[in-house]
Amino acid sequence: MFLVFGIIVALLCSVAVFEFSIVGPLILVVLALGVVYSIFVFKNPRVGLYSLIPYCFLMGFLAREIGGFQYGLLVEIILVLTWISSLIYYKKDDWQDMKNDMSLLFLIWFIFSFLQVINPAGASVIGWVNEIRSEALYPLMIIPITFVIIKNHKDLDLVIKLCLSMALIAALNGIKQKHIGMFPGEQAFIDGPGGLTHMINGQLRAFSFYDAGNFGAFEACFVVMAVVLALGSSTLWKKVVLLGMAAIYIYAMLLSGTRGAFFALVVAAIFAIFLTKNWKVLILGGIFMAGFFVILKFTYIGSGNYSIQRFRSSVDPNDASLLVRFNTQRMLKEYMSSRPFGGGLGVLGNNSSYNQDKWLSIIQPDSYWVKIWAMTGIVGITMWFCMMMYILGKCCGIIWMIRNKQLQIKMIAILSFTAGIFFCSYGNEVINAMPSALVTSLTFALVYMAPKFDRQLADETNSSAPSTTDIQLI
Repeated sequence: MFLVFGIIVALLCSVAVFEFSIVGPLILVVLALGVVYSIFVFKNPRVGLYSLIPYCFLMGFLAREIGGFQYGLLVEIILVLTWISSLIYYKKDDWQDMKNDMSLLFLIWFIFSFLQVINPAGASVIGWVNEIRSEALYPLMIIPITFVIIKNHKDLDLVIKLCLSMALIAALNGIKQKHIGMFPGEQAFIDGPGGLTHMINGQLRAFSFYDAGNFGAFEACFVVMAVVLALGSSTLWKKVVLLGMAAIYIYAMLLSGTRGAFFALVVAAIFAIFLTKNWKVLILGGIFMAGFFVILKFTYIGSGNYSIQRFRSSVDPNDASLLVRFNTQRMLKEYMSSRPFGGGLGVLGNNSSYNQDKWLSIIQPDSYWVKIWAMTGIVGITMWFCMMMYILGKCCGIIWMIRNKQLQIKMIAILSFTAGIFFCSYGNEVINAMPSALVTSLTFALVYMAPKFDRQLADETNSSAPSTTDIQLI
């Protein structure tokens, strides 16, 4: 049997080399790896969800250094494989957790986004297809399946470790770009149109596997996540490791030169302090944040460093970039007054090339909130904003009801990340870009599952505690 299989593979390789030169065997290798990966996913759907995390962090690297393929499509392929395998692998009872208000809200948002294809503004269908993926399809596919696959607090810990580790790799790559040099694909990015926004006055804005705006924002939020986890840990070595990671994250954030990262950091930190419901922490945290603002706004500390100086410009109300954004919003306000459903998905931003006959295609939104408004109108932005605020508010309530303090700390850490990303998206397109889109979707689902984890931990504690009879015997 193996001999026959070997002969078939050898023949296929020979034909592939003859027809496609060296590319042929490489295609066969990739297909073989894909088959092996699919087998593992169908044996255990967790493989699909867990492998999606590093892939979403690294697909920008693959696109730049290898190219030749739309690597974003693999996100959908992995998710489809995970969904199909889950339908086969899990029983009916395993699907009960996904039946909740959040899944319903994202389904409604997807239906609304889907109907944008018939928007009277007449935006391109190709642009609509590309835009709806990150705008509505990803959360609809990620959030419900997370409820099915993630079963206990150990799974939660693994997701957090994967995210922290991948954020560390991204941070180290950004630091490498600044102090050691860039990979060929990264250099080509700087030599091309990317250099206009990532090489300012001869100074490189570190961008790692993404763009500087996305990179700086999510590294800022990971700073807060790591610090919260460190402060909540009772183990010394974990505190040291997490605080060390936080230091690397914040340095990478500064190297990105992203002014929006300031708001991501501040909002995430304020949210974390707010969620503690501890007056002492609230007061001390408030004093620290106020001091941080005063140093940036009213002093010149660190002004000799380009990264710190650019970061400081985020609190300058007369910053040229900020004024341009306000001017853009004023123009949009007049244009959108007669378009309650917006100009259609994909009409501006990354997919505007498919809508060059539309006025909106020349507008740079520089904000995901503004982009949602321009694409879906006052109706869409109201729906989306209310949905996100409702979910954030409910997640806060869930966290405050958790009895296990360690679990509560973990939930505060991950929800603070998502709050930072959400509010930072007012200034940049972050929440719709990988890996922030993935981590945000995972976070919402994990916080919703926190009461189940809390009960599991309580049961474990009760089962490990000696009974009254055992105590009397002792």
